[in-house]
Amino acid sequence: MNKAELRKKYKALRLDLTEKKIEELSLEIANRLLQLPVWEQELYHLFLSIAEQKEIDTEYILHILQGKDKNVALSKTNIQDNKLEHYLLTDSTVIRKNRWNIPEPDGGIPIAPEKIDVVFVPLLAFDEQGHRIGYGKGFYDTFLNECKPNVVKIGLSFFAAEPHFKEVFSSDVPLDYCVTPNKIYKFKN
Repeated sequence: MNKAELRKKYKALRLDLTEKKIEELSLEIANRLLQLPVWEQELYHLFLSIAEQKEIDTEYILHILQGKDKNVALSKTNIQDNKLEHYLLTDSTVIRKNRWNIPEPDGGIPIAPEKIDVVFVPLLAFDEQGHRIGYGKGFYDTFLNECKPNVVKIGLSFFAAEPHFKEVFSSDVPLDYCVTPNKIYKFKN
């Protein structure tokens, strides 16, 4: 399958999930994340879930990060530049949904990508080599290329890995890990 077919397949699989199942699987993913050797870092980037797209509920991960007293950065989409802008999550951060229903910070303290230690990466599908398929706009690939070389990239998925993607581009940034409800995938990059 090509990327367009895989996007369609995994969007359909997610749309079949009930709210209760999403909650259950999201909690399993958050609990499995605790097994990763990444909790000594300082600054974590987290995406806020698009409920309408039936994405993983990252609220459980946010609770873990806050419980461990970690700094969290959130992104805001800059459509004009096709980039993400990053802001520190604080008690005074205002979250608003943009026109695609993406919850985003409404300004705040800017964070440079090279300061981020760990990035939780949204995706629709991934393969056994650590390549991911997102929504196709390239926002995360651009962002991950701006991060420091040793940033830890962790994909989150309700579903198991595909064996291999036929379409992989030089601009695609592979993951270090992908966490599913049943397994942690570790990739050699």
